[in-house]
Amino acid sequence: MLPQHEPEQRRFTLATTPPSVLDYELAPGRVVFTHTGVPDAYRGRGLAAQLVEAGLRWAREQGLKVVPACSYVAVFLQRHPEWRDLS
Repeated sequence: MLPQHEPEQRRFTLATTPPSVLDYELAPGRVVFTHTGVPDAYRGRGLAAQLVEAGLRWAREQGLKVVPACSYVAVFLQRHPEWRDLS
């Protein structure tokens, strides 16, 4: 299962039921990750991390700085220094 980017909805998703999501908003030169959600039945499988990594890869490819408005994304960035250049 790979994350899918849905730019028209401004989110990344995984095909769970209901979908796991990483929502974002765009600002000039920045992407603001606002919410990460994984259904209870799928928690503990690293799905939120997969979504965040997909979002961060995309942000890097687009040359965007990351604003972690979502607490999960903020903690992820603290634990993974390889992404700190995006902050």
